[in-house]
Amino acid sequence: MSILIADSGSTKTDWWQSPSLSFQTQGLNPFHQSCEEITRILTSDVLPVLSSPNDIETVFFYGSGVRAEVREVLLQPLSQLFPKACVSVESDLLGAARALCGDEAGIPCILGTGSNSALYDGQHLLANTPPLGYILGDEGSGAYLGATFVNRLFKGSLPESLRDVFLAESQLSLPDIIRRVYREPLANRFLASLSPFIAKHLDMIEIEQMVVDAFRLFIDRNIRPYSSSNLAVHAVGSVAHFYERQWQKALELEGMKRGRVLRCPMAGLIAYHQR
Repeated sequence: MSILIADSGSTKTDWWQSPSLSFQTQGLNPFHQSCEEITRILTSDVLPVLSSPNDIETVFFYGSGVRAEVREVLLQPLSQLFPKACVSVESDLLGAARALCGDEAGIPCILGTGSNSALYDGQHLLANTPPLGYILGDEGSGAYLGATFVNRLFKGSLPESLRDVFLAESQLSLPDIIRRVYREPLANRFLASLSPFIAKHLDMIEIEQMVVDAFRLFIDRNIRPYSSSNLAVHAVGSVAHFYERQWQKALELEGMKRGRVLRCPMAGLIAYHQR
C-alpha cells in the first residue's frame, strides 16, 4: 500500500506517490473548477502516471482555493477515483504549516505570487490574518513586489538608468504594463513575473530596501496581530526562497525569530506524512 500527496496551486500541482514517484500536472482549484473538470484532469493526467493506483491507501491533497464550502468539489472526484483510500483535502496554508513546522507550534507563511500566514499550534491553524488578495493586501508577495517596483520605477523613485534597462530587457512599455494590469486577466501573475528582474538587481540599495520594506510591512500587518513573537516565523514559496537574505533582515529588524525557509512544501510534507 502507498500514500499519495498533492500540493496544488492554480497553475500547477506537484504529486508524490510513495516510495519515490514525483510528477506535475496542471493546477486544481475547487474555487475555479467544477467536479467534472477536476475528474477529467485526474483521469487523463494523474491516473496513467501512478504506480498501482489501486494500492493507494491514503490521499493527502493540499491546495489553494480549498475552503469548507468548496472542499467537496475536490473530495468527491478523489474519493471516486481512489475508492479504497482515505482521502483528506486541506488548504495550502495547512500544508505549509505541516511542511514547515511539523508537530511544533509556529507561524507558517506563504510568500509566492500571493502571501498568507497563520498561527499554528502543531496540529491546527488557530488564527489567520486575511491576506485580502493582491489589490487589497498580499504584502510581501511577488505581486506586491512587482506592483511596488513598477510604481517606483515610473514615479522617479528609482534611477532612470534602471528603467531603461528594464524596458529594454522586458520588451514592455508603460502602456503595455497598464494594459496587462488593468485590462487583461491574471494581473497578479504578471506583476509577480517581474520578480526575477528585481532579484537580479538586489545589489542596488534602493531595490534591496524596497524588498526589506515589503517584508517588514507583511510582518507588521499579518504576523504581529498574532501577538506571538516568541514563536519562530517560517516561510515557503519562491519569494521566500529567492529573497531569503532580505526576509531574514526584515525578521531581525522586526524582532521576530526566524524559522525554516522552503522553496516548495513537498519535501516537508513527505517528511510529515512518513513519520
